[in-house]
Amino acid sequence: MKLHEYQAKDIFAEAGIPVPESRLASSVEEVMEAVEEIGYPAAIKAQVHVGGRGKAGGIKIAMDEDEARQAAEDILGMDLKGYTVDRVLVEAGVDFENELYVGITMDRSEGKPVAMVSTEGGVNIEEVAEENPDAIAREHIDPAFGLHPYQARKVVFEAGIPRDVAFDVASFLTTLYDLYDSNDASDIEINPVMITSDRDIVAADAVMNIDDDALFRHEDLAAMEEDAYENDLEAKAGEYGFDYVRLSGNVGIIGNGAGLVMTTLDLVDYFGGEPANFLDIGGGAKAERVANALDMVFSDENVDSVVFNIFGGITRGDEVAKGINEALESFDKIPKPVVVRLAGTNAEEGMEILNTDLVQVEGTLEDAVQRAVKNAQEVSQ
Repeated sequence: MKLHEYQAKDIFAEAGIPVPESRLASSVEEVMEAVEEIGYPAAIKAQVHVGGRGKAGGIKIAMDEDEARQAAEDILGMDLKGYTVDRVLVEAGVDFENELYVGITMDRSEGKPVAMVSTEGGVNIEEVAEENPDAIAREHIDPAFGLHPYQARKVVFEAGIPRDVAFDVASFLTTLYDLYDSNDASDIEINPVMITSDRDIVAADAVMNIDDDALFRHEDLAAMEEDAYENDLEAKAGEYGFDYVRLSGNVGIIGNGAGLVMTTLDLVDYFGGEPANFLDIGGGAKAERVANALDMVFSDENVDSVVFNIFGGITRGDEVAKGINEALESFDKIPKPVVVRLAGTNAEEGMEILNTDLVQVEGTLEDAVQRAVKNAQEVSQ
């Protein structure tokens, strides 16, 4: 579960990490009331789960009332990388001299959390890692013992953080790891940590993602889940219990198992299409669950065609076929062309059950993906 910036900052502030004064607003009038209380300059920041908000026009600095109103009008309601902005965080401007990056994530290759610190804050850390990996200092953490104070100091000094703020940054890092560990987070970061002209440090941004499977241990975080959804599709995915990620393309993808879905995404790209989503219905999916998956993909206005890629193990092909038939038979007209590939347990039985008046059937994954890509191209022409 991804927390919004404002949600993560509330948690950071409660833990003692300094954050700018801010207000949440969902209308131009609320933005104007907020900047009146906070003062100028003020940052007006779209609350969506995407990176690069600033470059995409989702963050603006207002120096006066006219600029604040214009920024609010520009950002509220805008389409930001496929998401409609319905809330903004109005935040006090920070007079800063430098920007840093501090974060904790899981290094799966090592099987341990890793603390990361860099003097190149304020930009996409993935770009820094790719273009200048030496600019990021790293320290792996033994989860049995946690982040030792000496480790926090070590990684901060290795990153080249100025000595007069180094111990404060190390304290930030220690607090972040405590939050990461106690909240079952998968990622937690501040980008940027701003060094002010008074040599104080402030968390100017906040990212915190929680392991979904651990939410039963955190009632307070689970209560934030509905607000953390970015749109109706994500809310519907949460209701149905699907692993779902919306992408920017027009070929809808449904599969059982993350690896199978990722393979399908790769093939869509390989054959010249663009995936619209990642949707894993999981193992042992019954007819109702399959019908729910189709309901989700059909609800995405960006989708022009759908490909089903099911490999039967504990998921039976005949159950999948029943679900597809039930979902499609409820429509007077099928909203998107659907291509189905079934393999594995009861796949032959499933192929016999499928209503071929409603779906297109292919024997191989490659053929199914190519046909779905062609369908999407024909619809979008």
